[in-house]
Amino acid sequence: MYRPLADEIRPQSLDDVVGQKHILGSDGMLRRIVESGQIPNMVFYGPSGTGKTTVASIIASRTNRTLRRLNATTAGIADIRNIIAELDTILTPGGVLLYLDEIQYFNKKQQQSLLEFMEDGRITVIASTTENPYFYIYNAVLSRSTVFEFKQVPAEEAVKAVRRAIGILSAREQVTPELEPGTAEYIATVCGGDVRKAVNAVELLFSAAKREAGAVYLTRRDAEAISQRSAMRYDRAGDDHYDIVSALMKSLRGSDPDAALHYLARLLEAGDLTGACRRILCSASEDIGLAYPQAAAIVKACVDSALQLGLPEAQLPLAEAVILLATAPKSNSVVAAIQAATADVRAGKAGPIPRELQNVHADGTGFEREQGYQYPHSFPGHWVRQQYLPDELRNAHYYHYGDNKTEQAARAYWEQIKRK
Repeated sequence: MYRPLADEIRPQSLDDVVGQKHILGSDGMLRRIVESGQIPNMVFYGPSGTGKTTVASIIASRTNRTLRRLNATTAGIADIRNIIAELDTILTPGGVLLYLDEIQYFNKKQQQSLLEFMEDGRITVIASTTENPYFYIYNAVLSRSTVFEFKQVPAEEAVKAVRRAIGILSAREQVTPELEPGTAEYIATVCGGDVRKAVNAVELLFSAAKREAGAVYLTRRDAEAISQRSAMRYDRAGDDHYDIVSALMKSLRGSDPDAALHYLARLLEAGDLTGACRRILCSASEDIGLAYPQAAAIVKACVDSALQLGLPEAQLPLAEAVILLATAPKSNSVVAAIQAATADVRAGKAGPIPRELQNVHADGTGFEREQGYQYPHSFPGHWVRQQYLPDELRNAHYYHYGDNKTEQAARAYWEQIKRK
């Protein structure tokens, strides 16, 4: 029966797990918990292929508990009941460690069905998720669990698993691996921190490699052909999407065109043209604003061109927009102003609109007085002193000129007009 190499190569001890040194290193919190033998309910959060299932298996083995695995995409309450029925039988002499994969797919009722057994200790639950647990796991479960974050495995760690996989396959076939320099490192890098994907790539590379005189030739060219775009981690509805668009916005705000282009490329490689366009349009007003007002019009033109062109050509106008925004002067005076105004409105500080600003057709019998609105264009400099805010907010100031050249020029202009 075929057994995937990724399963065969699975580490049997914490020392063999690649990556996750922040929690599994010599002084890592998770390692210390496992070595104590007192295993709490836990949530493992992180990308696929980073060792969550492996660590759960090691914990079950070290604590002499029977490991039961469920995947929330296909399991239900009946499956949980079947596991509960095994408690205190010869099937589970040391207790049960339930590894519940993709717990975010369990609804509230399904998650709550675990609570009774999590509390009395008859079942130790290790739930895993690739999504932010604070968004997808209900508080009652979270409050009874300790969350550990698993991170993408660095290439220098993943290469250890790649070389180990090559060694196992070579021994299985009794051939000598002729590994072109840089090939193992390439696979470890291009698989984006997913060890399972890296090992699967090795298995595929090995099956397609040329063999001659007891040797198997593993080349960089073949590795590139089988890896293709496997380094891409992306889910338009998941954390990957929000992390990348957040990184794009913050790189634009931080005036780093290289980083902004990198995150734009990741969005476009994933085909998320809409997500890229929305973030770029937003940045033009949020981060550049009145420091360079023309940026909004230019970016809108670039976005319109991108949507009309479609991918891959859309990358050109969007790259132009990103570089423009990243290198433009910055001002958040627009953001600060509208947030301050919104805060007053939400606090109920509205008040009646001044009579001078009400609809002119409201003049007539029954009103306290005529409108009395003064038309600014009839005065020098097209300005006249007049109250525009409600009485309750007459002294409120929401907009403060930014310290950039454009806004300071506008400030000087209006100070001169108003002094006259």
